[in-house]
Amino acid sequence: MSYPEKRRSNAWFLLPILIGGIIAFFILRHDDPRKAKNCLYLGLAFMVIGIIFNIFIAASIPGLDSGFNVNI
Repeated sequence: MSYPEKRRSNAWFLLPILIGGIIAFFILRHDDPRKAKNCLYLGLAFMVIGIIFNIFIAASIPGLDSGFNVNI
């Protein structure tokens, strides 16, 4: 099934930043496939950056222990 391509606003690039690239992809995939793929890539890039950032934050916390001094 062929869908007519509609040009969408560049404001759609805020969706992967705020919510997620997969959601933006599924919303835009029929209307503007090129922008949908770019939103997906942007969402994946932010996910990788977030994971790396979290690893650095977790590694810099001194005394982070697997037990957390909890007795069960």
